[in-house]
Amino acid sequence: MDWLDQIKWDDKGLVPVIAQEASTGDVLMFAWMNREALQKTAELGRAVYFSRSRNKLWFKGEESGHVQTVHDIRLDCDNDVVLLKITQQGHEPGIACHTGRHSCFYQRLDTDATNAVPVWHSVDPVLKDPESIYKQ
Repeated sequence: MDWLDQIKWDDKGLVPVIAQEASTGDVLMFAWMNREALQKTAELGRAVYFSRSRNKLWFKGEESGHVQTVHDIRLDCDNDVVLLKITQQGHEPGIACHTGRHSCFYQRLDTDATNAVPVWHSVDPVLKDPESIYKQ
């Protein structure tokens, strides 16, 4: 059996992927892959995702320069989630998020002191202005 056939692809032929920084364990982003993206990732040693909004392969860093070098590809126990252990390139520390932050997971649920209700707060800084990252 082909290694790609062991993955439980969803009804659109996609699998969820988590990108984790190999050196720190930080979870940097979540994305999707189709068979071709995962195969290219394994072949090239760099992250290639599938953009659902653009309906095409997305070579991470193709516009921003923030390439992800892949060190390890893992599959969870149910064969339906892929974990990439990566090194984020392009800025120090690496920027994985299109908002210019290190991680896409920069919002934390806190309790608002005034109203005692849950609210989302941005807790990680913008390392580089997104306007200067992406070509217009």
